[in-house]
Amino acid sequence: MEDSNNSKLRKKHSTVSSMVNMLEWMVTALILALTFRAFVVEAYKIPTGSMAPTLRGDHFEIACPECGYEYDHVFPMGKIRNMDLYHVNTSPKCPNCGHYCQRPILPKSGGDRILVFKCGYHFSDPKRWDVFVFKNPTEPRINYIKRVIGRPGEKVEIVDGDIFINDRIARKPKKVQNELWMEIYNNDFQPVDTKGNFNYHDWKQPFINLADSHWNLKTGNNKTFTLDSDKINTIKYDTSIGNDFRATYAYNPIGWNKKMPFCSDLKVEYEVSIDSETSIFGAKIQKYGREYIATVDSAKKTISLSKKTDGKITELEKFNIDQIPLKKPIAFKFAIVDHMLVLDFGPYKDKKFDLGDKRDDLGKKQDRVEPEVKIFGSGKIALKHISLWRDIYYMSHDLRDGSIVRAGESNPFTLGKDEFFACGDNSPGSADSRLWNYRGMGNNGESFPIGVVPRKYLVGKAFYVYWPSGYKISLNPKFAKGILKLPLIPNISKMRLIYGGK
Repeated sequence: MEDSNNSKLRKKHSTVSSMVNMLEWMVTALILALTFRAFVVEAYKIPTGSMAPTLRGDHFEIACPECGYEYDHVFPMGKIRNMDLYHVNTSPKCPNCGHYCQRPILPKSGGDRILVFKCGYHFSDPKRWDVFVFKNPTEPRINYIKRVIGRPGEKVEIVDGDIFINDRIARKPKKVQNELWMEIYNNDFQPVDTKGNFNYHDWKQPFINLADSHWNLKTGNNKTFTLDSDKINTIKYDTSIGNDFRATYAYNPIGWNKKMPFCSDLKVEYEVSIDSETSIFGAKIQKYGREYIATVDSAKKTISLSKKTDGKITELEKFNIDQIPLKKPIAFKFAIVDHMLVLDFGPYKDKKFDLGDKRDDLGKKQDRVEPEVKIFGSGKIALKHISLWRDIYYMSHDLRDGSIVRAGESNPFTLGKDEFFACGDNSPGSADSRLWNYRGMGNNGESFPIGVVPRKYLVGKAFYVYWPSGYKISLNPKFAKGILKLPLIPNISKMRLIYGGK
């Protein structure tokens, strides 16, 4: 009997001990999790579209009903239908074919969820172009997310969409630049029905032949351009037909579009295949009245960068290449960005020419002169997957009244010790260092200069989108009850690293 009681006591003690051990482990795990969250990595949800399209707040995901091009549009307050569907307040404009979609009814997509590395800035300063989280200086209880533009002690000035630091242009690292290109036109997405409201007219192929040029622009439903000629033939992207080169965002209300300036930092891409060893092809981009030219010469086995000023062509740089294989598609990319010419052709990457880092090194800025993009060639050539892109454009004036903003052109802003300058990627739709009107608030009556992020308000660096605007299991309110109303399915294809400074 005594052994039986002892056995029961031992079992009871063992059970209590196991429960105590489990509780200790749970408390320890909770403490570790809270410590990790407080000091190492924390998850945040993007609340607004100020960093769009890099990071999106609540928004609509739209596929153009005509060309099928997918894009995002800001989520405003709208009329609710069946709890899950909303009227889009304005008619979104397709950033590819220019079609105005008449107030579609769509489900809302939630904001991106990101991971933020919190302890890094305790050991080193934020790098320029980092995407960082900080406490809003004017409302410290609210976290903001922007991009680092200026650092302590620097003079910041925004000129024609570019960032100048201490009177020298600030160039973006390659991975950041690749993230910030915005597509203007992709020839692979063409409307099924060309009759309709495309930039207020019927849709037409926006590339046109210039005088005495004979590119075949109708091959393969206009998606492949071909040429067979011994002479140079040139096509031009016509902005009177297609989307123009203004720094517009499909994400924003279309009423802002006409107020936006021209962006002349552009990129042209295509895939080329030749059927002649004497073929020549390339592209031209005009900025401030000067034409910059990238040429591939298969006979001479060279690629070159040149500029044309007042009718005179000056070769800037030349590179030797191997013989170009016939009938094999090769990628071609040519850009002018941050006062640099950049050419990629097949395996020949990042062939560059520095045009100078001072604001006037490319000539006098011409605000009202629209840039141009042309493609040229000779021989037997076929072009596919043609697309045009523009760089991010930081606004130096306020869209509301046209006034020059803080650090805008001719109004440079100098940062003090422990002060940072922040801008959103969606520049016309971002309340940031350029536009804040009140001094920052601190503890015990402390305040900070208008327009700066103080070092003590830094939270951390955003580095990964782990849950990009999840999908709901069902949009039908009859079936979407309780937990099914939550966006449980992440858009895995858009999970990605967030690139920042070097």
